[in-house]
Amino acid sequence: MKYQDSGEKAAHKNLLHYPVLRLLLCCLPLLLAACASSGGSSPENKTGTPTPSPVPTQAVTPTTAISPTPSAPVLSKALVTYSGHAGPVIEVVWSPDGKSLASCGNDGTVQVWSASDGHMLWKASVARYVFAVAWSPDGQKVAAAGVNGALAIFTATNGHLITTIQTQSSFIEGLAWSPDSHFIASGSQDNSVRVWDVTSGKLLVTYTGHTDSVQRIAWSPDGTRIASASYDMTVQVWQAKTGQHILTYKGHNSPVWSVAWSPDSKRIVSGTGSAGGNGPVTSNNSVKVWDATTGQTLLTYTGSTGQAYGLAWSPDGKRIASGGDDKIVYVWDATTGQTVLQYSGQSDVIFYVAWSPDGGLIASASVDGTAQIWQPQA
Repeated sequence: MKYQDSGEKAAHKNLLHYPVLRLLLCCLPLLLAACASSGGSSPENKTGTPTPSPVPTQAVTPTTAISPTPSAPVLSKALVTYSGHAGPVIEVVWSPDGKSLASCGNDGTVQVWSASDGHMLWKASVARYVFAVAWSPDGQKVAAAGVNGALAIFTATNGHLITTIQTQSSFIEGLAWSPDSHFIASGSQDNSVRVWDVTSGKLLVTYTGHTDSVQRIAWSPDGTRIASASYDMTVQVWQAKTGQHILTYKGHNSPVWSVAWSPDSKRIVSGTGSAGGNGPVTSNNSVKVWDATTGQTLLTYTGSTGQAYGLAWSPDGKRIASGGDDKIVYVWDATTGQTVLQYSGQSDVIFYVAWSPDGGLIASASVDGTAQIWQPQA
């Protein structure tokens, strides 16, 4: 059974493989106490914005999978290892100036720390578990959310709580700021994505095109679209201002855990993995690069052997980093799919990867309780 909270519908999915909740088994007694299973329905758009109706899926053209590069160098040394969290680290994101990072995790906190030496700058409790964190592009705010469906926004410099918005009826697993930092989107297990005005706290758009939990979301760098990855095995692209559906990508045949835009907003990379009964399985894992306008598959990457929980595009658009169940971060060419580097410094499942703004460093977050910074160069 999929983990559920008050107000959710019961869903028959294997708990062990739900991308965030499988790592929470270490806190099983607390989880059992939280698993009240009262029925409920997803909230409607309170602003009156029309809920987009499904439209025909754009054509998806598969391409030949690219084989991994056996000779790709393997790195294992971190420049900085951050161990401030008391449990698995779920996400880690860079500040726009590249000097700090924010991380969140199983201990219910969001923490901001120095990229140069791992010194903690501030810490704040958000929820019993925190699944998503996002730094505003203007560098002024840090947002975090988790099991209580509430979005907390802090002052980036000192951790002062600015506001809390009850955004969703269930766990929030994805956050994304608009490029101008005026709006923030949250994706939830209630199958919806909602867009909010950060200043007023007003709900602007509710997108309900998915038929299952929304895992991660990404705002296009040009500010016009949002891509949402879901357990329903699709990635959907829609207008950020109106919620109007643009296309549904069905190139994967298993739940989609992660999604990221290319810097020029022309391509999207998404990653998946199957949910088996007795441990991670590899038969349906895939990472695909596809055209954000047509939905055409451009590239299938096969270098990794595990479920792809974390994906990040390099700032110059030339490389992609991916991490997942096999405990390795792969850096690969975004055009050819050839593996150029592997990082093996984490000792457990990798949930998130993030490039520094200048492209010179990568941060990775892991179930091993650390976030690590390392240099993606051979």
